[in-house]
Amino acid sequence: MPKVIKPLSDTKARTAKPQAKEYKLFDGGGLYLLVTPTGGKLWRMKYRFADKEKQLAFGSYPEMSLADARQRREDARKLLTNGVDPGEIKKAQKAARGELAANTFEVVAREWHEKFKPEWSESHAKVTLDRLQRDVFPWMRGRPIAGINAPEVLTVLQRMEARGAAETARRMRIVCGQIFRYAVATGRAERNPVPDLKGALALPKSKHMAAFTEPKDVGPLLRAIDDYKGSFVVRCALKMAALTFVRPGELRKAEWSEIDLDAAQWNISAEKMKMKQPHVVPLSTQTVAILKELQPLTGFSKYLFPSHRSPLRPMSDNAVLSALRRMGFEKDEMSGHGFRAMARTILDEVLGVRPDFIEHQLAHKVRDPNGRAYNRTAHLAERHKMMQVWADYLDGLKKGAKVIPFKRAVGE
Repeated sequence: MPKVIKPLSDTKARTAKPQAKEYKLFDGGGLYLLVTPTGGKLWRMKYRFADKEKQLAFGSYPEMSLADARQRREDARKLLTNGVDPGEIKKAQKAARGELAANTFEVVAREWHEKFKPEWSESHAKVTLDRLQRDVFPWMRGRPIAGINAPEVLTVLQRMEARGAAETARRMRIVCGQIFRYAVATGRAERNPVPDLKGALALPKSKHMAAFTEPKDVGPLLRAIDDYKGSFVVRCALKMAALTFVRPGELRKAEWSEIDLDAAQWNISAEKMKMKQPHVVPLSTQTVAILKELQPLTGFSKYLFPSHRSPLRPMSDNAVLSALRRMGFEKDEMSGHGFRAMARTILDEVLGVRPDFIEHQLAHKVRDPNGRAYNRTAHLAERHKMMQVWADYLDGLKKGAKVIPFKRAVGE
């Protein structure tokens, strides 16, 4: 009976230590992580083609995540299914790139994109390349990057403005500036003309709240969080921000003594709350699972999310915001506080949850018919149900489920 290979986990890959001799951590389907005596962690895939055993190199961990390595494996297996040797395809692509002129705008832009793509979320990398291909390459594709001047770039951006996409034009101005800076740094241009365009584009209208409130935008955000390559603690904080939608200060100052995993509740004291009233946050099964995974790492500290500098202090109030920016989300797209607006809007407008349940969970002041403030346990059973419905709904969006509104999911 063939040996069953247990899939590799991100935790196992991250904590793998070098030994006297190199060794392999298998993930299945030919993919494995080669751990070298010097501490290197290299993705490799073994396969057979024309009765010969061969090998592909996919890069190193953590620069290439486990998810990305698995995608490379699946791409290679599709080629094999069609009778194509992925190793030969890789060689051909490398040769073709070498034949291209190395100084056109498109070549430099694609090289820049490929170099920095590992630092971005998958969605940001895709959107950036799509916008370049749609709005920039058709006009500057074959132009030597060193010969492109400010008026030429402005003409390209004004085409976007003309169709009403002022915000897209602003973002692509930033992207073009980054590409030109890369060209200067690599010796293929003498200067970056984009700063000369300051003030030449109309200012886009600002949004009231930096938050994703459309379900179609939430899935990419959640997948980007799952793929976040920074601190594991910060990744857990991002996941809990989406699942619990507490205020950023309440999240980063969360203490293990406040968490009751058996009751699936987070009890926040009055002094920590904006309204100075104690607050209960029901925890979904997904949130409990995150906390159980986090506890072995930070359970020694007072805080769920301690500072990386000292376990005696909570993480920085800028940690979540910085992570969102690192994933490629702009300040006018998503903020730490935006998870609250996201939950409030979708729970009400898409899931049809009773507004007073939502307001209770947001720790806003809610009065009973006699004008008295409800206590912290008001509608607790209904709120437990609501938080589980919310977590399950987010899982569906993350997996790419079709968004179908359903009203009155919780309460009537």
